Amino acid sequence: MSYTHLITEVNDRFVGTIILNRPDQLNTFNSVIAGELACALKGMDDDSAVRVILIKGAGKAFCAGIDVNELENKTAMEYRAWIEHMEQPLMTIARMKKPVIAQVQGVAAANGMGLVAAADLAIGAENTKMGLTAINVGLNCVGPIIPVARCVGRKKALELLLYGDLIKAPEAKDLGLLNRIVPKEDLEAEAMAWAETLAKKSPIAVQIAKQGFYSSEDMEYFKQFDLMNEAFARLCTTDDAKEGVKAFFERRNPEWTLK
Repeated sequence: MSYTHLITEVNDRFVGTIILNRPDQLNTFNSVIAGELACALKGMDDDSAVRVILIKGAGKAFCAGIDVNELENKTAMEYRAWIEHMEQPLMTIARMKKPVIAQVQGVAAANGMGLVAAADLAIGAENTKMGLTAINVGLNCVGPIIPVARCVGRKKALELLLYGDLIKAPEAKDLGLLNRIVPKEDLEAEAMAWAETLAKKSPIAVQIAKQGFYSSEDMEYFKQFDLMNEAFARLCTTDDAKEGVKAFFERRNPEWTLK
């Protein structure tokens, strides 16, 4: 499928790549790119040739937020529909079976920071800067703050939301927004290698782990164990679980069948 503001690729090692492709606008979200990104994510989630999805930005920035050129002349109901559309990709990731990795360089601001936080994993270049910057132009990031708060905690989330400061890569990693930091010149290779390593794992085990994690996240403590134990029991009945254990004892690489 072709897109106006995205480039999509799937390699022969089960990694699907989605590139935000508005480099002259720092890959800011407009209505088109928001809809296309949600569509591309869902498409790769349904594609048997994809086991891991990598999201990155073309040019010098990951994503600098929402294109403010779309802000004017809307009613309150139209603004509600518009912002829900813009945030659809952030919610889509949590509903997907397959893991999504954000590959971040340059600025990830507002909705861009939200996208990084919403991704299951994130790897960033040393020049990465993030912030919930909308407060600086009289708006706010009350949508992106939701995944951000789940990474950083309540008080730090409110500081980011209310002050709108940009934080650098080391602090972002310390706060749990980035899993790894690498030199800018190594980001492309390191992100792909990391994605391909994950794609070698049992797809069923990875998908059940992700779905179980999100499903149990807001549950009461003991109910979390019930749900996760049920997920583990289902996993143990699959052919791939049996193959994985057998391959371990036979000291060979497993051959996954996704069954």
